[in-house]
Amino acid sequence: MERPRRLAECFVHLGLGATVIPQPPFDGMAWYEAYGARHDGDGREGRLVSQHTFTEHWPSWEMHPHGDELVVCIAGRMELTQEFPDGHRATIALEAGDYAINPPGVWHIADIADCATAIFITAGEGTEHRPR
Repeated sequence: MERPRRLAECFVHLGLGATVIPQPPFDGMAWYEAYGARHDGDGREGRLVSQHTFTEHWPSWEMHPHGDELVVCIAGRMELTQEFPDGHRATIALEAGDYAINPPGVWHIADIADCATAIFITAGEGTEHRPR
């Protein structure tokens, strides 16, 4: 019998041809650069599925220029703030079972009151970051 995997430890890549490819264990921010090199052939169609638990506000904004990102809160509560290209901002309070979509080109950040866990399905190619 195959052993189950934990999404919080080993993310998956959704690739061309409807493939699901388990990834090496997540070990920090440099992991993302290696992920990009592993799957750059999938271009804009590839998606990263990851799970993160947060106990603090995100330290920086991020933006995915080439596709939507789905954020599904599965535990706790988080406030997702989106900054649109025209400069207006929207805040979405997510609790377990809620989801939000970060459209392409929309900067986003999250504030965490206590603890929150979320699953992300991300079009990661070209992701950008900026300070809070």
